Amino acid sequence: MIAEVTLIEQLQNKSTKEKAFRALMSQYKERLYWHIRKIVISHDDADDVLQNTFIKIFRSIDNFKAESKLFSWMYRIATNEAITFINKKAKEKNIDISDMQQQLASNLSSDNWFSGDEIQLILQKAIATLPQKQQLVFNMKYFDELKYDEISEILDTSVGSLKASYHHAVKKIEEFVKNYN
Repeated sequence: MIAEVTLIEQLQNKSTKEKAFRALMSQYKERLYWHIRKIVISHDDADDVLQNTFIKIFRSIDNFKAESKLFSWMYRIATNEAITFINKKAKEKNIDISDMQQQLASNLSSDNWFSGDEIQLILQKAIATLPQKQQLVFNMKYFDELKYDEISEILDTSVGSLKASYHHAVKKIEEFVKNYN
């Protein structure tokens, strides 16, 4: 694992950019894939969004100012790409984004790439009922095990607001699971 400062220098140097970018991809692709997958739900869609994310990172790395961690910056790009993808898909189907999330979660059980059990399926359906911000905060905190200050950097939101969002998300998920047939 290359130190972040060194990696950034290599990424912003024309002669070392491609090799450094391959290192960056191997270091972060799995974490970014699962982050994206929790938003777009489908494996194939997550692969597409991940590819778009890395293209955007490659094209934008020269403008990275290191005002945040590289990881946070990439997560923000991945989050925005995933949200843009979901919004576009919902618009194409002429449905609300929350309805789109519900539809995607309902299709999970027939997804060949979903290996979860019934409890995990119920949890994913519960998460899909949350407003988008609560979904993002819950997934980053619960699954990605990010600290509130990291999530704050990624979503550009105050820690207090994130804690409230997470609390509300947990309560709604508990209620959903309790009332699930």
